Amino acid sequence: MSTRPPSKRAHLQNSPFNRDTKPVEHPTFAVGDRVSHDRHGLGSVVKLDDDRVVVRFGDQHVSVARSSPKIHLL
Repeated sequence: MSTRPPSKRAHLQNSPFNRDTKPVEHPTFAVGDRVSHDRHGLGSVVKLDDDRVVVRFGDQHVSVARSSPKIHLL
């Protein structure tokens, strides 16, 4: 028997408890910015696409979503 991780509970509209409605702010990236990624390490922004950032980590280029919580502007 496998166990599943607990799922996120749905917020009921008529709930007396307020849901956290604070908008999430994402950093604004520019070409040449230094960034840190939780998996790939240190890198620099090479190219900006619509909702993605192309970052050079050593000898590889990785496309990362701008909204990803794993990328941090230094």
